[in-house]
Amino acid sequence: MTKGPAPMQVLVLDGHPDAGRLVTHLLDRYEAALDGAHVERVALRDLAFSPNLRRGYAKEQPWEPDLARLAGLLDACDHVVVAFPLWWGGEPALVKGLVDRLLLPGFAFRYHRDDPFWDRLMVGRSADLIVTMDTPPWYLRLVYGDPVGRRWRRQILGFCGFHPVRILRLGPTRQGGTARRLAAWDERVSHLARSAAGLKRGRKREA
Repeated sequence: MTKGPAPMQVLVLDGHPDAGRLVTHLLDRYEAALDGAHVERVALRDLAFSPNLRRGYAKEQPWEPDLARLAGLLDACDHVVVAFPLWWGGEPALVKGLVDRLLLPGFAFRYHRDDPFWDRLMVGRSADLIVTMDTPPWYLRLVYGDPVGRRWRRQILGFCGFHPVRILRLGPTRQGGTARRLAAWDERVSHLARSAAGLKRGRKREA
């Protein structure tokens, strides 16, 4: 009997420091819309780790057990979904701390010794970023230049080899904005999830 293709491995990361918020609801919708994928879902608030990379790259800071497990899930996935609220123009400190501690040289990327370039060790994986905000998305792009989207696409996920990196910006949430727009946001999130299967390209890890 011929075996069918392996299911897409999807890692879903809830980056809100509090439970039961809009981010969690949207990820519920995303996960429900995935068809035939194997999903691992992690709420960062439930992990026991220090978000502080105390000495930068000068000295190895061993991963706590929760981070080591998460690294294994990231290594095994085809597609990662990260969702968080926009606070002061960026991700919550918990999410930034995870980036600092997890996406380390030798795991997520590797600098070359004799030139200014690097190897992207996460090549073969795609990513979706879902960002909720009080700011209208058009204002974020037009006035602020969308720094959070550019950072995550180019300097974080793209830097490590994730491609494509799709970004869904949802707002404004304040003054009843969530209640008025939630049905439309649910559909946008569901569509994003349904289209994720077409991004699977296969993992290609370097030794």
